[in-house]
Amino acid sequence: MLILTASMGSGHDGVAAELAARLAAEDADARIIDVLLLFPLRLGPALRHGYRWMILRAPWLYELIYQVFFVGKRAPGTSPLTVLAAARLRRLVEDWRPDEVVSTFHLAAQIAGRLRERGGLPCPSTVLVTDFAVHRLWLHQGNDRYLCPNPDIIGYIAACTRRPALRCAPVVRPVFGQAAADPVRVARGVGADPGARLVLVSGGSWGAGEIVATTRALARSGRYTPLVLCGDNAALRRRLRLAGLGPALGWRDDVPELMAAAYALVDNGSGLTCEEAFAAGLPVVVHRPISGHGRDGARAMAAAGVSACTGDAAALLEALDRLGDPRARGRQADRASALFAAMPAEAGLVSSPKGSVLGLDDRRAGQLDDAVGHAPDADRLEHDP
Repeated sequence: MLILTASMGSGHDGVAAELAARLAAEDADARIIDVLLLFPLRLGPALRHGYRWMILRAPWLYELIYQVFFVGKRAPGTSPLTVLAAARLRRLVEDWRPDEVVSTFHLAAQIAGRLRERGGLPCPSTVLVTDFAVHRLWLHQGNDRYLCPNPDIIGYIAACTRRPALRCAPVVRPVFGQAAADPVRVARGVGADPGARLVLVSGGSWGAGEIVATTRALARSGRYTPLVLCGDNAALRRRLRLAGLGPALGWRDDVPELMAAAYALVDNGSGLTCEEAFAAGLPVVVHRPISGHGRDGARAMAAAGVSACTGDAAALLEALDRLGDPRARGRQADRASALFAAMPAEAGLVSSPKGSVLGLDDRRAGQLDDAVGHAPDADRLEHDP
């Protein structure tokens, strides 16, 4: 199994690593490749650097690019960048001869789809959509099937691609659903008041977005103690400490325990960290989401009832206060937990040793029937996200 990811943050890499671990547990040989390394002249690292700069320094520019090239009505159906990486992927496939290629990033899906469509990829190509909302560049008709954790967009994917779209559970490490922690011990461990109501604040591995303003709003409320996950953004950590808005944490390996002890997660994206919180039973509020896919994903999660989405400090505090009601908290947690009742992603792969689209065992056949999205009325669906 060849799994294609992209080091644009850590979410796509995290999904790829967990999928590979599950396949390895089933005695499958899974290899992971960062598609950014397939581009010549170090173009891949340049793309990552440019994207990170935009997200951190010029989100308006990323929003413009997103509107024109990702969701615009005149946007190209295939990214021109795919041509530059397709030849190297074809050589990898010829050398490794995988039984299947799985893409966990939209550019990877474009490259694999183009290669498959033109006969350069002899094995099936599956796309594992890691965003809660899907834009056009995820969808290439050359791919064989799509796996998606958001059931609300299954029909749209099938209509746009004319390919099977399967609902699958979010790909999250099992530890997030198993961890237990003492809130008092965790608070003391990070230097917070033992009686504090901890709210995790995350801006992804890059610490993007309006984290300082969000943290200040929580701290000033007097009701919540923000515990900020700064990722690898050392400058953000320094700013928070100078402003007296701690605890501000760097890269952590104990996030499952932090989630088990927290009252809620406040994020500004809609990716893996939110899904990890769903698995942990931790309510999620997406506040002032980052531009482009972050905002669209936040709206999609809120529409599904698995999280709240807020745009100002008053709305954020109101959403957190509502979570103090056990009934409201339970409803949101139940909807989020229901995402994991779907078929495991590895069961939707042709090459999975323990059941696949081409040969599911009896236990998973019913799950597959519920998961497949058909598009008999595709022409009547709106094709612009």
